[in-house]
Amino acid sequence: MAEALTNAVKHSDSDHASVQLTRAPTGLTVTVRDEGRGGADETSASGLLGMRRRIAALDGTIRPTSPAGGPTVIEAGLPCVW
Repeated sequence: MAEALTNAVKHSDSDHASVQLTRAPTGLTVTVRDEGRGGADETSASGLLGMRRRIAALDGTIRPTSPAGGPTVIEAGLPCVW
């Protein structure tokens, strides 16, 4: 998810970004959000595709949302037992 923050700095034109960690009985959710211009998609953004592959290797899921005009929210779910 560090890449999501890097992408926010490089591409979003946002003044800030946030990271939220949410613990659940079956896993961890990491959410990165910026208030930038949005418009990121996996067909043209190789960074999102790379993040999807790395998270899938851990049996996790990723859900990017980035409508034109923003905000961009990248949510990754990582399985683990507490």
